[in-house]
Amino acid sequence: MIRVIQHNCARSYEWTIAALETGVERRVDLVCLQEPRREREDIGISHSAYEIRNRKRVWTAIQKGSGLVVDERTDLTRGANGDVIATDVRRRGEKITRIVNVYNETDTQLGERERPARKLNWQRVIRQGGTVLAGDFNAHSKRWDPRCQVQRDAAFWEDMIDKNGLEIGNDGRPTHHWIREDQEGESVIDLTFANRPIVKWTILADDYASGSDHEVIEWEVGVDRQEEADYERVVGWNLAAMMEKDVEAAEKLWMELAKKRAQLDAECTEDKVEQGAAWGQEAMRSVLDATANTIRICARSQRWWNADIKERRRTVGRERRRRRNSEEAARAKAELQKSIWQSKREMWSDCLEHLRGAEVWRAARYANPRAGMTVEALKDREGKQANTSLEKEEMLRHESFPPNDGDQYYKLPPAGSAHTRVTEQAVEQALYSQSVKKAPGPDKLSLGAIRLLWRWDKERIVSLTRAAIRTGRHPAVWKRASGVVIRKPGKDDYMKLKAYRSISLLSCMGNVVEKVATELLSEEAKR
Repeated sequence: MIRVIQHNCARSYEWTIAALETGVERRVDLVCLQEPRREREDIGISHSAYEIRNRKRVWTAIQKGSGLVVDERTDLTRGANGDVIATDVRRRGEKITRIVNVYNETDTQLGERERPARKLNWQRVIRQGGTVLAGDFNAHSKRWDPRCQVQRDAAFWEDMIDKNGLEIGNDGRPTHHWIREDQEGESVIDLTFANRPIVKWTILADDYASGSDHEVIEWEVGVDRQEEADYERVVGWNLAAMMEKDVEAAEKLWMELAKKRAQLDAECTEDKVEQGAAWGQEAMRSVLDATANTIRICARSQRWWNADIKERRRTVGRERRRRRNSEEAARAKAELQKSIWQSKREMWSDCLEHLRGAEVWRAARYANPRAGMTVEALKDREGKQANTSLEKEEMLRHESFPPNDGDQYYKLPPAGSAHTRVTEQAVEQALYSQSVKKAPGPDKLSLGAIRLLWRWDKERIVSLTRAAIRTGRHPAVWKRASGVVIRKPGKDDYMKLKAYRSISLLSCMGNVVEKVATELLSEEAKR
């Protein structure tokens, strides 16, 4: 199941933040925003709970910890990139669902006559078996609005519904409440279409009002599963929060496991080194799983989003429901806006007041505007284009790590005597000379975890290091890496591969052994 909130924010900073906070409180997976507050060069808008894909008039915010694998299909929305975001999402074991965030209106600043959203090849955009179109369509029709008197700008979307077998999620309730001079009215223009059953579609009531003239809408869509597999994103263990009794319990559990596994000796083979490294990794992970709190990616509200703001938001909802065009409703909206800015300003001032020394650079990180998370379609040297995440990953992998000679293993020369110089002091120096802030590899075992293991069973670590150097074998579990792609700043064209660079995060235990080997080579070179 994928749960989504959609909302037109009326180009307001306060209503944009309110919609994102509603997503946190409702624990949704995505938030689709139309007409969010446009960023200025000196002011960026971000939220710690989301990765935000932002365009000129639409944002799609993916909640951290949702477990969704996200792939923005910029190749499908060229020509309307400012008004449409197409995003393929899935969890492990689920098939892809395409969420298309739409704002269907001309841009008067650009002098457009035709609405950009209509320029797209919607036959390509709509993925058979799993597409949802959601947003502000600015279209009036009796098919989704029973109170509509004059049909306007709806024929295009009605034709699309019929051709693609789309289901209308709306239940007929008004989604837009307008006021022009002394007149007010309501209509249904915030729409949800899908070619997959919409399990739940509802308008969120008073507690989640944003102050915009559009309603906050929440819906859920079912997904097809490829296999039964739960997703839980664990990024490590909170070692700093372990009490002394937790550390003692972890040590006791490790010792029980270690009794069943002999240490590597001077005659062990390469296969034994592989097995010993893999066993140590899995055993330490099981110990930490049993005794330490795991660190998971999760979504949290902004620190300044407090109870007073929530209460004022409820007041806005109540006043809007009673009488929309009234002084009380306008006053409630103004007080909500004021409380948002006041709370944020007070928290920011308090934070700056308590910063000392180099900590001031933390403030600069939050003050600077942040770029969106979008990775454009990529082209390689031959002009071949990659659009999906899998295609991009393969292209970046091939560019960063070109094929070698077929992974041929060459026969190593006879073992020397360097391994005899691997001492407890040498391994300890290699372990403690590296920062505990260093990011771990796919095994999630940080240097802090390796140091715990060193306190419990340093002889095992020394014997493993000595055996790896004697046999010349760097175990496969230490070669697995978590790849991170970083966009190089100041590039003209981010469709080119050379505009990105890759960073590989390897096993910390493997890094320790590599550092020991580096010191041995350095000593040998000095002789």
